[in-house]
Amino acid sequence: MYKMVVDEDERRARQEAHWLVREFGAEAPLYAAMKAEKAIEQKDFGRCARWKRVLEILADKPTADTARAAAAK
Repeated sequence: MYKMVVDEDERRARQEAHWLVREFGAEAPLYAAMKAEKAIEQKDFGRCARWKRVLEILADKPTADTARAAAAK
């Protein structure tokens, strides 16, 4: 059986994306973009790359997940 291995950075990015959707619903990408911008201002490009990955994950999520998370609030 094939088992997908997810590295620590990917796991953290997915966890952050999930938390943002749960907390902010449809506004989650806005908060991720603000975090990425702050990382750039501080010249922390590793952290910026993680937030960019979070934005990619959020873009791939179906809008139903976002609506469901907002309704659960």
